[in-house]
Amino acid sequence: MNIRLLLVSHASTAALRTGRIPADDPLDARGLAEAQAARARLSFAGDATAFVSPAVCARETALALGLTATVDAALADIDCGDWQGQRLADLAAHTPGDLAAWTHDPEAAPHGGEPFTQAQQRIGEWLDALDVAPDRAMAHTREVVAITHAPLIRAALVHVLGAPSAIFPRIEIAPLTVVEFQRSPLRGWTWWPASY
Repeated sequence: MNIRLLLVSHASTAALRTGRIPADDPLDARGLAEAQAARARLSFAGDATAFVSPAVCARETALALGLTATVDAALADIDCGDWQGQRLADLAAHTPGDLAAWTHDPEAAPHGGEPFTQAQQRIGEWLDALDVAPDRAMAHTREVVAITHAPLIRAALVHVLGAPSAIFPRIEIAPLTVVEFQRSPLRGWTWWPASY
C-alpha cells in the first residue's frame, strides 16, 4: 500500500505577522480569507483521511479548506514553554543568548519548552505509524492530509530526508505551504515537490 501525505501549514495569524511566538491564536480575518482562497487551488481527494493539530489556527484552517479532520496531538506545534505569546524582539533584547541557541541548536529548548529534536522524534514516530486502514486494504494509494505548523513540517522534512537536525533553521515554511511525501513498501518515505 502506498501513502500520499500532504502536510499543510496553517494559515497566517496576527502573531505570525507581528513576530510573536504563537499562543494558540485563532486565525484573524486575513488568515481566514487566505485559507478560504487556498481552498480553490488545493483540491484533496474526496476519500482523503484528514488530521489536524489541536491548535485553534490549525483547526480553523482545516475547516476553511473544507476538511473534516481528526485532531491528533502528535501534530501539535513545538512547545515554546515560557516564551509562548512573547515577541521575538523582546526575547532578543532580554535573553539574546538563549534565543540564539534555540534558533540554531536543535537540542536547545525555550524555557520549559521542547527542543527541535524532540519535535522531530514526535513527528517521525507519527509518520512511521501511518498505516493502511483496514477498510482501504484494497486501495492502491491512500491519501492523507494533515494541517499542522511550520516547525513540525521542518521536522518531518528532516526526518524523511535523513538529514542532520542542525539544518532545521535553513528550512522556511510559509503559511499554507503544502509539502508532499509519498511512502511505498519499496522506498519508504520520499519527498515530492508539491504541485500546488
